[in-house]
Order: sequence, then structure tokens, then C-alpha cells
Amino acid sequence: MTRRPSVDEAVGLLEGELGPRAFADPVPEDVWFAFLRFGHQLFHVPDTPDADGLLFQYGTYAFDGPAMFALDLTRQFEVSDSDGDHDHYVQVHCELRYGLTPALEALGSFRSWFFHDAGADLEEWARVLTEQAVWTTIRELKPAEIRVYQERV
Repeated sequence: MTRRPSVDEAVGLLEGELGPRAFADPVPEDVWFAFLRFGHQLFHVPDTPDADGLLFQYGTYAFDGPAMFALDLTRQFEVSDSDGDHDHYVQVHCELRYGLTPALEALGSFRSWFFHDAGADLEEWARVLTEQAVWTTIRELKPAEIRVYQERV
């Protein structure tokens, strides 16, 4: 039986999929495909519905300064307590942030979830998202920043 990595290993595994080039000169499509490779990896999570999910979202936000457009690729894991009951979620984010342009603002906001246990096909989910207009818009833009981080929610 193959050992599944723990949630504590998720950031390192995502950073490994991204590679150093993504942090020096991020290419949005390359970041997306690295995130999908990360999304294919199965982790040790509770055997409960929606314990392991992927989130594709974008929009204009003012997180910790001026408003920026963010493409946020997130993996969410459920964490249980010692009795096996839900305790909290851990989210591992890969964010591409852009300075605002009229074209980015015109995209508005969008989000789509995928859960490994929901019977949906990850490749089909990814294919539909790859056809989103956001890719055409950001293809010609250089991200101002890429951030990979983990948070408890």
C-alpha cells in the first residue's frame, strides 16, 4: 500500500511541483499545470465527504494593501481531532497577484470547487477551467507576485 503524505507536507510538495522557476519568473499556465499535478496527489485525510478539495478562484481583492487581481489556486484539507470529529480545515494557497487593469477588473470574480470524493473527474474539471477567459487576459501580463502559503480556516 502506498503511503499518502500528511497535510503537513502539502506546502513543500506544491513548491516542489512549482519548482524554482515559478518563483523567479511565474508563467500562469505552468503554475496551473503544477497545481494540477499537486491536485492529483492523494493525501492522508479523514474518510469524510469533502475532506480534500481543490478551489480555483479569481477576483479583485485588497488583502494587505492596494487592491490587486488574484488568481488563487487552493487545496483544502479537513483535519479531525483525536476522536475523529471535524476540528478545522487547512488551506494551501498558490496565488498569482497582478496590478489592476481594466481587462482584469472586467473579469469580475469566479470560483469553482472540485472534491476528490464527489465522483467528478479532475481532468474534466481542469479542462473546463482552462477554457476560462481569465487565461486569455493574464497570458500577456506578468504577475506582480506569486505566493504559496498555508492557513488554518
